[in-house]
Amino acid sequence: MKYEIKGLNLPYVEITLERGEKIHTERGGMSWMSETMEMKTNAGGSIGKALSRAFSGESMFQNTYTATKEGDMIAISSSFPGQILAIDVSEQPIIAQKRAFLAREESVDMSIFFQRKLGAGFFGGEGFIMQKFTGRGIVFLEIDGSLIEKELAKGEILILDTGFLAAMTETVTFEIVTVKGIGNALFGGEGLFNTKVTGPGKIWIQSCPMSKLAGLFNVK
Repeated sequence: MKYEIKGLNLPYVEITLERGEKIHTERGGMSWMSETMEMKTNAGGSIGKALSRAFSGESMFQNTYTATKEGDMIAISSSFPGQILAIDVSEQPIIAQKRAFLAREESVDMSIFFQRKLGAGFFGGEGFIMQKFTGRGIVFLEIDGSLIEKELAKGEILILDTGFLAAMTETVTFEIVTVKGIGNALFGGEGLFNTKVTGPGKIWIQSCPMSKLAGLFNVK
């Protein structure tokens, strides 16, 4: 598989496959493709896996595209202004926010990931249920706004506003902390909770979460 990420504010990834190679996308993920690309819609495994995807914010069904000749191409576009992130999960598993998934190689497994701490799920903005990608190969994720990458040392802590954490390596721990000071919590505009991540590991931050932008339009 070869790929190239193109575009500016609304990017897309153009993927070129060798004959017989497959790429899995979210339902409706294809923007354009070669005429000879073969498409099949399925549950991507067992019914349990399909239900897991539904819980994590994705469709129960996914589309599988198979190249029937050398050099078949498929393009997948983002649905929101931002960036497309290509991550090789061969090095270590990746945990991502729900609805981040765009596409994955066949050798990459997508499964449900439960937050171990209930507070993180109920108040963290990222949600109680996230997505976990393992195996070998590339997964493509959609990032809202600009992408910031940070490598955290062991024990290093970073505080983020809820919703800004897009993805992290499995070694990073994640929890929710309350904003200190009643006045800060009530009048600071940041809400009652923040996201606390602790290294070691890598995190990917998005500068403009859809949830934050949607909240601006609800302001009266």
